[in-house]
Amino acid sequence: MEFSKMHGCGNDYVYVNCFEETVEDPCGTAKMVSDRHFGIGSDGLILIKKSDKADFFMEMYNADGSQGSMCGNGIRCVGKYMYDHGRAVKAEITVETLDGIKTLQITPENDKAAKIRVDMGVPVLESPQPEKITVAGSEWEFSAVDVGSPHAVYLVPNCEEVPLEKIGVLFEHAARFPNRVNSEFVQILDRTHLRMRVWERGSGITLACGTGAVASVVASHARGLTDASVEVQMDGGALRIEIDDTTGHAFMTGPAVEVFQGETTLVD
Repeated sequence: MEFSKMHGCGNDYVYVNCFEETVEDPCGTAKMVSDRHFGIGSDGLILIKKSDKADFFMEMYNADGSQGSMCGNGIRCVGKYMYDHGRAVKAEITVETLDGIKTLQITPENDKAAKIRVDMGVPVLESPQPEKITVAGSEWEFSAVDVGSPHAVYLVPNCEEVPLEKIGVLFEHAARFPNRVNSEFVQILDRTHLRMRVWERGSGITLACGTGAVASVVASHARGLTDASVEVQMDGGALRIEIDDTTGHAFMTGPAVEVFQGETTLVD
């Protein structure tokens, strides 16, 4: 199987061009390639396929083999891969996901996609008023936001002090979230800058989460704490998130990087 290793702000996936390759067991393949000791090493697997409704279809799997509906960093890399490899001949493309069709605007440099802006649709703020939950013996306040995947946004005084390595999995599996949840721990630096750390369901700690960045801005903006255009700084880099207060659409702008190409043999 030929593949490309790509990342958006350090949120890395193995990408397979299914116009040319076939992956019979994507769940098992995702677990195999994601292993950072015995595999390629990634936060998951993304398959790029044909679509009857858009230019391409993105099918994504987490590191534990579970299927996800949407990945903000992943979809930017899909756009870069197809543009850089000559399958997308225009600077605006559409990508079908399990969360619907997303429109990508590509800014090229030297005939390569350097920056990509994604219309993430209209996120749903499920907690007009912050909810409370008890995790690890402490009470936490969060806002639930659906960005094609479920998110719980926790505003904290200092996100560096949250012991994600120890308690992140407890948030993911809290009884309030029967289908598990992505958890963002967010520190407001000022009205246009957030600092965010994330625990993603199915993958654990990742360096960045595009849908999580959107959820964080949606939650903080709805409470009047930030403006409609915010830079979200994560462990792996920064994304620009913009909320259109008229339409409700959220836009995500950031980089995508192809690290290397390779070939591996899939084994049972």
